[in-house]
Amino acid sequence: MKRRALLAGLGAMFVGACSKVANSTAGSSLLSAAEDWHRKAHRALSNRTALVREYAKSAISPDFRGNGSLSVDTDAYRRHVVEGFKNWRLEVGGLVANPLSLSLEDLRALPQRTQITRHDCVEGWSAIGEWTGPQLSAVLEAAGISEDANFIVFRCADTLGGHKYYESVDMVDAMHPQTIIAHLLNGESLPIKNGAPLRMRIERQLGYKHPKYLTAIEAVASLDEIGLGQGGYWEDHHGYQWYAGI
Repeated sequence: MKRRALLAGLGAMFVGACSKVANSTAGSSLLSAAEDWHRKAHRALSNRTALVREYAKSAISPDFRGNGSLSVDTDAYRRHVVEGFKNWRLEVGGLVANPLSLSLEDLRALPQRTQITRHDCVEGWSAIGEWTGPQLSAVLEAAGISEDANFIVFRCADTLGGHKYYESVDMVDAMHPQTIIAHLLNGESLPIKNGAPLRMRIERQLGYKHPKYLTAIEAVASLDEIGLGQGGYWEDHHGYQWYAGI
């Protein structure tokens, strides 16, 4: 319990620091060092496949709020909504032997994992929800992921602050048993505000690492050529740290 509290405190401290000092050269260097230390400390102090807490149905929040993008403002997305997302595709590519193009039915046909977990937002709010979907590891294994892949990049349909949303994780979090491609929230299809039809659940990280409106998954060796090279929308444009473990 003390170890968990220590790690949670470290995460809150470094995430909070980002907004204050990320814009200076010295601050950027400090954050980079702090982030690296936090990541190494977290990995050293906890089992790499340890599960986050799962809750009883009685703990589910009455409303799971939306945050960030609450919809996708494009004609293509509005058509998908009208069609019930029957033509939505999830592309899986990059460093894989067998690129995939998966429909919602394809994803529903895979073994499913249901988990009731707490979502912790960097803004300070939390909510508990029941998520269902296939494990990301199963999809990556089906695609024949290469040993050269070090990161998984998530591409999204939404635009935030004038930029396409994307996020990324390393292979430890990608292969974690609680990392799933969620299509159900509390037993129902994902609401639009929560990322319909697909969103990631990266349960060992803060909420901004859980991208919504998922369209593609890409296995890469490096993040240097992805976006501005920092690993995600919030990291590239707002100085957030790439590793947001809790």
